[in-house]
Amino acid sequence: MIRLHILYHASKEPIFGLSIIEELGRHGYKLSPGTLYPILHGLEKRGYLRSTEKRDGRQTRRFYRATAAGRKALRGAKEKVRELVGELFDEE
Repeated sequence: MIRLHILYHASKEPIFGLSIIEELGRHGYKLSPGTLYPILHGLEKRGYLRSTEKRDGRQTRRFYRATAAGRKALRGAKEKVRELVGELFDEE
């Protein structure tokens, strides 16, 4: 689910590490940079994210944005999640 959250937010706007850690925290996930950055790098290596560095005064941040392949993977994952959720709640 963490990867889906990352792809979702990166498909809407560029994200950076601290912002996504905070966003995921609002959903109950507690991630450290040591956990998040390997996930971001893995998604980038697979071609789902593309990163760029931007300098803001003294600070340089790496921003991640979903690629076309990342948006396609997100659409496929959303369909699978929708199907699963439908099955889970049809039983009630």
